[in-house]
Amino acid sequence: MNDGYHFLDIVFFAMVAAFLVLRLRSVLGKRTGAERPPEQWTPPESPADNVVDLQSVRRSAAEPPAETPVGLGLTAIRAADRGFDFDGFVGGAKAAFEMIVIAFAHGDKATLQPLLAPDVYRHFSDAIDARRQHGETLQTELVGIRSAEVVEAQMDGRFAAITIRFVSEQVNALRDAKGEVVEGNPERVIDVIDLWTFRRDTRATDPNWALAATHTPEP
Repeated sequence: MNDGYHFLDIVFFAMVAAFLVLRLRSVLGKRTGAERPPEQWTPPESPADNVVDLQSVRRSAAEPPAETPVGLGLTAIRAADRGFDFDGFVGGAKAAFEMIVIAFAHGDKATLQPLLAPDVYRHFSDAIDARRQHGETLQTELVGIRSAEVVEAQMDGRFAAITIRFVSEQVNALRDAKGEVVEGNPERVIDVIDLWTFRRDTRATDPNWALAATHTPEP
């Protein structure tokens, strides 16, 4: 996994600043109003070891031109981490996005824990417990990821930071103890926008990236 193969075993952790307060919006992101009838979709099975195998999810991605600010940032990251692979990174980010969103909706702590930093896991776990205490259930169907665009890349000392703008299609609904929908719509597919920033210590032997921040763009 060293010597240019970091991307084969990257595990992404999540960082959500105010997850308990915005527990539903943290997953839903921004609704654009582009709603469609729901499609048939089956959530992907999580790997048994909860590790994102980037070799199996490599997908082509449009890398920003080298002369742009993002391109210059990626060049700096490659200089600090010779094992960095752009397509592998984006593919792994997509896989992590799917696993985390679905695991949270299902209240699957066993899947979430290896993917999240300890303090962030506590936020997710508390949010899941709060739903259960109130008898609430969260329905989230990730129909697909329409795009995953790298919008920022830079070196901060020895830390590499990359921000990805995800646009996904989802069906979301929060139900109360009586089964009534209190937020969202189980009959609509909506476009959701999220910004996730990943960080990694380029001098560390650990090949893992951490999801250091996530937020919803302002309308």
